[in-house]
Amino acid sequence: MVTNAIAADSTTAEYEINPYAEGCPSRRLLDRIGDRWTVLIIGTLSEGPRRFSDIRRSVEGISQKMLTQTVRGLERDGLVTRTVYAEVPPRVEYALTPAGETLREPLKALEQWSIEHFGQVAASWDRYDEKNEPVR
Repeated sequence: MVTNAIAADSTTAEYEINPYAEGCPSRRLLDRIGDRWTVLIIGTLSEGPRRFSDIRRSVEGISQKMLTQTVRGLERDGLVTRTVYAEVPPRVEYALTPAGETLREPLKALEQWSIEHFGQVAASWDRYDEKNEPVR
């Protein structure tokens, strides 16, 4: 596992960042951003801070384990903050950081693209499946 490949206080100008190169640590970031759960969680948090259970209700189909893993990863990446309030019972909220906020627009554009082009893609699925039906 590559850890701390680029120090937090370093600038990327000191390194060749090339996500197409196999060992480039930027691939891990692209994997995180491109993950289906990340896209949906960032979309949910773009509406403002949310509790864990609120995120889980908003992102249908995500398991508790997957949500936990994803928000921890986003927190580690500096895209989400986790705030624990000293209440009984304790209240925990997740929110986008300034870096996470910068993902709102490009991810919203992907969401909009998927809505606008779904019909074309679904028709393509049907054509492909008809042409490539398994032989019985």
